[in-house]
Amino acid sequence: MRRKISGQKVEQSSFFRSARDKALDYARNPKKLFALLDRAARKAVAAKVPLAEIRESLQASIRLLRAYANGQYRDLPWESLVSIIASIVYFVMPLDLIPDFILAFGLIDDAALLGWILSSVKKDIDRFVEWEKSGTLDAPDQTRE
Repeated sequence: MRRKISGQKVEQSSFFRSARDKALDYARNPKKLFALLDRAARKAVAAKVPLAEIRESLQASIRLLRAYANGQYRDLPWESLVSIIASIVYFVMPLDLIPDFILAFGLIDDAALLGWILSSVKKDIDRFVEWEKSGTLDAPDQTRE
């Protein structure tokens, strides 16, 4: 019998706990965050099928984190910031709940976790997309820790 992998189940794994610990460091180090986002963007382009349903949200979250890292956008709760970064750290980790080298299955857990996390911070991502569309260069600093 096959068991479906849920984002919630992946979020409870030791692999995600490790990614979350690393996310705190990335959140405080823009240079490292930019490098992580470059890796994630490259992997997202290469990983087409499992990420199709969340591609738009993933791309928006990468743009959001770039704007956060360069100081342009700060209207994001700390918990949302760390959750998004942790999901991207997990996404780029080659060895996680289902290792990426397992053909046809390696990205299923990544897609499940990204879908779970990105849907939980959807309002924050939507607010960023609206800010982006407005062409505003500076947003008020409302980051909450």
